[in-house]
Amino acid sequence: MRGQKIVVLTAYDTPMAEFVDQAGVDEVLVGDSLGMAVLGYSSTRFVTMDEMMHHVKAVRRGVKRALLVADMPYRSYRTPAIAYRNATRFVKEGGCEAVKLEGGREILPVIRFLRKKRIPVQGHLGLLPQSVLPGRPFRLQAKDLHSARRLIEDASFLEKEGAFSVVLESIPREVARIVTKRLRIPTIGIGAGPDCDGQVLVVNDLLGLFTKFKPRFVKSYALLAPKIERAVRNYRQDVLKGRFPSRRHAFQMNPETLRHLRRLLDND
Repeated sequence: MRGQKIVVLTAYDTPMAEFVDQAGVDEVLVGDSLGMAVLGYSSTRFVTMDEMMHHVKAVRRGVKRALLVADMPYRSYRTPAIAYRNATRFVKEGGCEAVKLEGGREILPVIRFLRKKRIPVQGHLGLLPQSVLPGRPFRLQAKDLHSARRLIEDASFLEKEGAFSVVLESIPREVARIVTKRLRIPTIGIGAGPDCDGQVLVVNDLLGLFTKFKPRFVKSYALLAPKIERAVRNYRQDVLKGRFPSRRHAFQMNPETLRHLRRLLDND
């Protein structure tokens, strides 16, 4: 271990950003996981820049101390010029300190250009959700010799081009350990074992709010989905049976004012 572990969580709105930030996490990521966790898409591929910007601004209003990083959505960094235009929106309009990009050697020209423009970049290797076609399962990456070696090389390339850290998603623990040992920049794991310099989770997974599927690497620290459903059912029953709103939930007019009002209405 190279010092204190780095704690990263996603957030997509102001209240959640406030909770996460006040709890002391080091980095708040506005992930394109927004698409599946919040917007109901079947893939992160469908998230647009405008949707990301809307949520980045909301999260910025809630984050006061943690590093704020935004995911560059699918096809928003297909050329260096396009990447710079979109990353600049995140930094100038959204108030982010950095952006995150998926990919290895194939995106090095983009990272190089952004770094020249003084936009900090966080890398992302292993499982790349934007590369998975809608409806296809997410699978473990870097399982064989060739793919493991390529990922290790890509991590070094990202570091050389100036990435300040790299997320490692859904790869064997042993590969993540090798990458972490070889790099000087921090590694942030998600489904990459305990040997990375830090960990990231989607906050909806952590809280048990996303129920469509649960990756093996997710640990839910609360199960809020059934509690929310139960609360809504109780509310519905109270409304149907006249238990809500009760007298204590209603506002009362001053009796003297009420008498005058009735007198006026009677004279109309």
